[in-house]
Amino acid sequence: MKLKIRYWLNLLAMAVLLLTPAIFSIIVVYASNGWVRSYLHPARSIPTGDLLVENNIPYQEIELTTKDGIKLAAWYTPPQNNAVILVAHGYNGNRPENMYVMFAQHGYGVLAWDFRAHGQSGGETCSLGYYEQLDVEAALDYALDQPDVEHVGAWGGSMGAATVILTAAKRPEIEAVVSDSAFPTLEDVMKLNMQNKIMLPFVLFFWEQQSGSEMDQVRPVDEIGKISPRAVFIIDGWEGGTITMNSPYRLFDAAGEPKQLWVEDGIPHLAMYGNNPAEYEKRVVGFFDEYLK
Repeated sequence: MKLKIRYWLNLLAMAVLLLTPAIFSIIVVYASNGWVRSYLHPARSIPTGDLLVENNIPYQEIELTTKDGIKLAAWYTPPQNNAVILVAHGYNGNRPENMYVMFAQHGYGVLAWDFRAHGQSGGETCSLGYYEQLDVEAALDYALDQPDVEHVGAWGGSMGAATVILTAAKRPEIEAVVSDSAFPTLEDVMKLNMQNKIMLPFVLFFWEQQSGSEMDQVRPVDEIGKISPRAVFIIDGWEGGTITMNSPYRLFDAAGEPKQLWVEDGIPHLAMYGNNPAEYEKRVVGFFDEYLK
């Protein structure tokens, strides 16, 4: 009887040993697929416009249409100084009202929109900078078509900053860029946020399969140099993932002249404005005043 029990226990142990790699692989594939799906379909938050109303900023509700047919919800305020700032929000966000108010109060025209799959815009999939370049181009083309617009600059935060860099590299009509908390490459973001690095090849596969985009084509660090001789201002808080990716310094080193850098220790991702709004306004508006006027 004991021999039979030992036989079946040994057989069970052997089966578990043989099946463990297969079970582990299935778990990794399943987790990678779910992880990618969560990134490609962010939760939506709807902008209110309350801050614009509180500060008496006049604006128009407009709709932009991208080259691939996506409808984007947007706000537009005409300029008082012949220059418009494109305002591009980050992943899982919407039109940044604080930036909108800041630029409008200094006489700049402002155009802010919800990226595809965000806010009130159409589209179901976010590619974190690949197809979003079409969104920036739709905003740029709209601004250029408006009367009394002679100059266009762009401010971007996080994903918006990375996307603005990629777009400005091929669209010289964007004359000056402020990049707040951009990532150097999309793959860096994936590696930073991935719990298990063994998932990376599966994530790359599912990302390209489900998004229809190529992750290795979203590399602002490789494109930022093409913006020169137009000006770039790189802003970032030196904390957490920024240190891991060495984000601002890699982007600054890759950028051509003229370029500026502002990095502060202990500031979380995309929190430079919240930490010191007055200094942020002085530096950012001063940058656009210098290079757009």
